[in-house]
Amino acid sequence: MRPRPDVGALVAKARDGDARSVARLITLVENGDPALPEVAAALAPYAGNAQVVGLTGSPGVGKSTTTNELVRALRATGKRVGVLAVDPSSPFTGGAILGDRIRMQDHTTDPGVYIRSMSSRGQLGGLSATTPQAVRVLEGAGCDVILVETVGVGQAEVEIASLADTTLVLLAPGMGDAIQAVKAGVLEVADVFVINKADRPGADATYRDIQGMLGLGERAPGDWRPLVVRATAVQGEGIDDIVAAIDKHRAWMEKGDALQLSRERRAAVEVEAIALGTLRARIGDLREGTALSTLAAAVARGEIDPYAAADELIKGL
Repeated sequence: MRPRPDVGALVAKARDGDARSVARLITLVENGDPALPEVAAALAPYAGNAQVVGLTGSPGVGKSTTTNELVRALRATGKRVGVLAVDPSSPFTGGAILGDRIRMQDHTTDPGVYIRSMSSRGQLGGLSATTPQAVRVLEGAGCDVILVETVGVGQAEVEIASLADTTLVLLAPGMGDAIQAVKAGVLEVADVFVINKADRPGADATYRDIQGMLGLGERAPGDWRPLVVRATAVQGEGIDDIVAAIDKHRAWMEKGDALQLSRERRAAVEVEAIALGTLRARIGDLREGTALSTLAAAVARGEIDPYAAADELIKGL
C-alpha cells in the first residue's frame, strides 16, 4: 500500500514553482486518489486567479502548433503559462499517444511553463473527466494563463465552453463549405475564430463563410460578437492578433458580470460531475449487493416500472 501523500507539502512546493509537485498533484487528480478532497481543499484559496483559454477544432487544424506559439507570445509578456493538452485514448487498449509535448519542446526548459498531456480515457466532448480539477492545480501553482487544448473530435466537441473563460475555435481552408460551417455545433461555442493556415488557397472563402454565419446570429445590445482572426501558426504569423482578441474578450467579460457568471457555471458543472461520480460509485456498491438485482428482477417481471425502481434505488443511497 502506497503511503498517503503529504498534500500540504505538495501544494506549498507547487506554489513555489516545483514542476514535480505539480505533476504529482495532477496525477493524484487523474487517478482519483483518496486524498483528492484534501487536495481540493488545499487549492481552494487560490482558485479563480488564472485566465483559462480553450482551443478546439478538427484534428489537423493546427491546435498544438498554435498553442506552442501562444505560449511563446504569453511568455514574452512575463506571464506564467500552464498547458493541458488532451489526447484521445484508444477504444481498444485504453492507451493514448500523448504527443502534444513533441510540438512544444521549445518550452520544456522554461520554468515559467508547465505542459501536461492528459488522456481523454474515453470521455466524450473533447476533454478528460479530470481536466477541471487539473485546471485548479495549475491555478494553485500560480499560472497566470492556462491553455486547454481539446482532443479535436469534430462537430460536437463543446465541453470546453463550460471550462474556459475564452474559447478559440480553429478552422482551416478546405475543411468544408459554408453549409458545413453552419451545421457544426462546435462553432457555436466560439468567442474567437482563428482561420489557421491562412496562407493556403481558400482562406478568404473560409473567412467570408464564418463572417456570414455570424451575421445570421441574433444578439442583444452589448452581447459579445465573436472575432475572426487569420493566422499561420507554423510561421508564427497572426499570433499577436490572437492574443489581442483574447485580451479584448477578457476586457468585455470584466466590464460586466460575464466573467463571474462563467466561473459560476464552471463550478456548477464541476460540482455536478463530482456528485454524479459519487452516486455512480455508490450504485456500483449496490450492484454488488442484492438491492439493484432485486429491483431489476421486479422490473423484468412487470411488477414495477423503471422509474419507481430508480426511486427505490435512490432511497437506498
